[in-house]
Amino acid sequence: MARLTTTLLMATALVATAACSKKRPDVLPPAPGGAPEAPPAPATDPNGGITPGSAADFKRSAQSDTVLFGLDMYDIDGTARGILDSQAAWLTRYPNVRITVEGHADERGTREYNLALGDRRANAAKNYLVARGIAPTRITTISYGKERPVALGSDEESWAQNRRAVTVVVG
Repeated sequence: MARLTTTLLMATALVATAACSKKRPDVLPPAPGGAPEAPPAPATDPNGGITPGSAADFKRSAQSDTVLFGLDMYDIDGTARGILDSQAAWLTRYPNVRITVEGHADERGTREYNLALGDRRANAAKNYLVARGIAPTRITTISYGKERPVALGSDEESWAQNRRAVTVVVG
């Protein structure tokens, strides 16, 4: 009886194993040894892959997207005029592009004071661009005060980098 049980178990295992065998695939992979074809050479783009009128084009073409300010200041100095003039020239070439001017402050002062100062800085940059012929309807402003520092640190070098107005292309 034990022999009959063992034989039945072996036969069942053999049938189960045979049912699980793999079928041959319909399509076989290519034979080894063939060299793969090289991908086609990319077309040369005179713009380096940058779309004219885009945010990347603005950053490449304008002198800078950032104007820096002195402590508790929001006036446009000579350096800022040069930067904003280059931005105005680019904006003139692309009259359908809209921008946002972000005003920022360093960490010193109250939150309310820095929001107001950032607003004055953003509006000073906007007003300069408008004076250079850019339609005010294309420009929005926002103040972040001290909430979005570009340089972390509590020293004059960090504070100087955080006192700024940044022009961002939005479309």
